[in-house]
Amino acid sequence: MKLAAAEMLDFCDTTLQLDLVGGDAAVLRGVLDECFGPCDLLVADHEPQLPHLFVSDMDSTMIGQECIDELADYAGLKPQIAAITERAMQGELDFSSALRERVLLLRGLSESAIHDCLNTRIQPMPGAKTLVATLKARGCHTVLVTGGFHQFADPVAEQLGFELVVGNRLEVGEGTLTGGLVGAITDSSVKERVLRDEAARIGANAVSLATGDGANDIPMIAAATYGIAYHAKPKARAAGDGWIDRGDLTDVLRLLGIPRGDWVEA
Repeated sequence: MKLAAAEMLDFCDTTLQLDLVGGDAAVLRGVLDECFGPCDLLVADHEPQLPHLFVSDMDSTMIGQECIDELADYAGLKPQIAAITERAMQGELDFSSALRERVLLLRGLSESAIHDCLNTRIQPMPGAKTLVATLKARGCHTVLVTGGFHQFADPVAEQLGFELVVGNRLEVGEGTLTGGLVGAITDSSVKERVLRDEAARIGANAVSLATGDGANDIPMIAAATYGIAYHAKPKARAAGDGWIDRGDLTDVLRLLGIPRGDWVEA
């Protein structure tokens, strides 16, 4: 591959744009990672465009926590459940089976623990509100799709400004968790399908952006026009067109070439 041009994008602060001729994208990502890592980057075969669609994971991407792990703390089971969560995110366990196993361990926990956990432990990831608000201001449709639970995702989506939420739902009976789920599981295939369906609804030439951090996000990240892994597990990182390893979520805006002065602070 040959370097055709290199320039600092003054309107995007510290962003360096490299124009390269030839070469394999995977090899290029490896070279850039070796030379500049840890770094935040996006590799594309064209000038990045504003996305028409933004689909994002929630836990450890739009928020700084894993909701099921925090909820497990109320049941005194956080170490056991967190270990299963980590293995599932690394792609070592089947997501659906791991989810059902963890939810079953929560059986008997008071429904009030969900509200307490949400109010005291769940915080947006730095830059999340600005990212969503800026994309929406430019006409982008925003979707939060999670292997977590509507009981958390719906309030988080409202707080951050997402227009659509897709996720799982904890079953509650007589004020306590039953250890089960209501309806089908939102897994990696559902995440990918949501991205493809929403893009098709927008139109044949829809430009899509996806962010996520775990193995469950890989098909969605791979299917997007721009799949960006956010402080991600190795397998998810390797699947993306780029990654955020150093900065916060506003670095997605920098990688898309959106000037700092055009960001919508939220």
